Amino acid sequence: MLAVAGRGLCGARLSSWLPQTLPHRGSHWQASLLACRASLPARAQPKKKKKVDVKKEQAQKDRMKKKIRKLEKAAPEMIPIEDFITPLKYSDSNRVRSLPPLSFEESERRVLLMKKWCLFKQKQDEAEKKAIQSLVEAQQEALKELRLESEELYEAAIRRDEGLFPFERDGPNYTPPLPGYDPPEGKCVDVTKVYTQ
Repeated sequence: MLAVAGRGLCGARLSSWLPQTLPHRGSHWQASLLACRASLPARAQPKKKKKVDVKKEQAQKDRMKKKIRKLEKAAPEMIPIEDFITPLKYSDSNRVRSLPPLSFEESERRVLLMKKWCLFKQKQDEAEKKAIQSLVEAQQEALKELRLESEELYEAAIRRDEGLFPFERDGPNYTPPLPGYDPPEGKCVDVTKVYTQ
């Protein structure tokens, strides 16, 4: 009862100020007393609009158009990607890295190490070739015996294996890692150029 009276009072008071009357609360979609209170600031008089100087506004528009025309005429400045440009001092063919001279003992140690390494690789290569040769001979002998037994089994044995490739293999490194070697930390000098447009 009180809510209905409040709505009627609110509608009566605001009917002269507001262009439309508030609807009665028939469902949850329609306004309540809180809507009346929220619409109270709408009773204030509208502020007077400031007088706009037509000449100033036109001058501002002309300045903006002039700036836009100037930007359209000028070609956009491209920022170079210096990572793709090799400096000339690095492409010089006479540029040689100067290495510190080795002592006599170190040079002798390296020569002996290289000789031992060559001898080891030679023996390894010979052993591998012998193993492959013995396997090929055994395979040829087995194929001959298989052909005497059955021609169909021989044809199935010499058929190409389609699942053999792709073949991947990790070989030994050319230079094995040195135990206990602590690599020196490099210095980084930031020389990145900053471009402003």
